[in-house]
Amino acid sequence: MTAVGRHGAGVGMDEIAAAAGTSKTVVYRHFADRSQLYVAVCTEVAGRLLAELRTAMRSSPHPHEMTAAAIGTYLAFLEAEPQVYRFVVSQHPAEGADPIANLADLVGDQAAALMALALEQAGRDPAPADAWGHGLVGMVRSAADWWLRAGRPMLRTELAAHLTDLAWAGLSGVVAPAHPMEAP
Repeated sequence: MTAVGRHGAGVGMDEIAAAAGTSKTVVYRHFADRSQLYVAVCTEVAGRLLAELRTAMRSSPHPHEMTAAAIGTYLAFLEAEPQVYRFVVSQHPAEGADPIANLADLVGDQAAALMALALEQAGRDPAPADAWGHGLVGMVRSAADWWLRAGRPMLRTELAAHLTDLAWAGLSGVVAPAHPMEAP
């Protein structure tokens, strides 16, 4: 992870071995090839990011604040380690495994569960929660990829606010109570 952060997505095994303070031979004792190393890095990234996202999504009982916290956390993670993120998303998965897709599925499932709960609490049908949870994750991931490729044309906090506004514009209309109380 240190070598990837220092040398970027195209890091070589020599640079990885040097960062680990060992030789390529020793690295290859632990990882049969670059694909296994890639999967190990993806697994580490996924574990760390998912833990941070779970904490963020549990930071408030209010759906708007949960949404903002999750989006902000994801972008902060990418901003802190952009080369590691690029390494993870730019490599070809080994043996058909795509750890980032799996991460997106895990995060989407978590977002969907929170949306289902909010919908149920509002007296609405929770059936669309799965599609919405995964759609929200896809929107944020796509925007984050653009943001990094474009050289971060705005502050991370601005992008997080824009994405939260966009997400909340749709979510607020569907997580509001189905039968709001009428004003006296």
